[in-house]
Amino acid sequence: MSGPDLATTYLGLPLRTPLVVGAAGPLSESVEALQELERCGAAAIVLHSLFEEQIEREQLALHHLGQQGAESYGEALSYLPEPALQHGGADAYLRLIEQACRRLTIPVIASLNGRSPGRWVESARRIEAAGAAALELNIYAIPTDPELSSAAIEAQVEEIVREVRAEVALPLAVKLGPFFSNFGAMARRLEHSGAQGLVLFNRFYQPDIDIESMTVRPNLLLSTPHDLRLPLRWIALLHCRVGLDLIGSGGVHRGTDVVRLLMAGAAATQVVAALLRHGPGRLQGLEDELATWMRDHEVASVAALIGCMSQAHCPNPEEYERAQYMQAIHSYSPAGAATARGPW
Repeated sequence: MSGPDLATTYLGLPLRTPLVVGAAGPLSESVEALQELERCGAAAIVLHSLFEEQIEREQLALHHLGQQGAESYGEALSYLPEPALQHGGADAYLRLIEQACRRLTIPVIASLNGRSPGRWVESARRIEAAGAAALELNIYAIPTDPELSSAAIEAQVEEIVREVRAEVALPLAVKLGPFFSNFGAMARRLEHSGAQGLVLFNRFYQPDIDIESMTVRPNLLLSTPHDLRLPLRWIALLHCRVGLDLIGSGGVHRGTDVVRLLMAGAAATQVVAALLRHGPGRLQGLEDELATWMRDHEVASVAALIGCMSQAHCPNPEEYERAQYMQAIHSYSPAGAATARGPW
């Protein structure tokens, strides 16, 4: 008996399974690492992000080198920087895309990480020319200016998407944090600005304070299955309300996590923390667990799962809103907290 059909589509790209490797430096820093992910079952790979700050540093370095000898005489006027010094983060990233697209058979999705309009377009053009199958705009910003309104912040995000959409034909996904006053309205605005996909959500890595050295330090905490709740809820709320492909990011550690996101309405799921913890081989385990669940529950295809428990299709749509909150509060039992079920 043949197994269930695990195929899906994301950003117009046909995928063998819904298991997409999300952007994470250690997982995608070389072609060899990417090939290992493909061998282990990745249906697509989002490369680690090229950061706006990397592009800025490269431009400043080239400007500085270009000014050397500018106030000198004779042969110094024709001085050119050593070509090897011109290869910075952006060039290395583009070479990785080109090599990966030649040697992998699965879609390679590039990622640009930034915070402001104006610096994305040229990089997006070069990424498209390098052969990426799609582009994820990873918009990571912590607003700290008390004079900057939420409307202005949202307008900046829209402007970034519009600028990139106007210059490249690549399928575009936008990865955002959840901190918007009306995320549903923001999703629609991104759709109208030219995005085809939405990655829910960007995890903001919060700094910590070292009380001995009195310094602020990074403190990377990998996701757990409990982190799945937030993207699951918003995917369920947005499914059928926007024309965007939705993909869950954060908290996918088991095959049943994939099932839940698909039921909510995700076209696919991004996996990162589980691979950092257990290695690329965990991909095959996730695929086997997903297939086993579908077989045990007589679900023939991933397509049949997608959105079946979204707010638009579930038996009690109000449970994604305030009713669930009230029910949770009234049903909580301190005595049973240690043995409470879930996440399933």
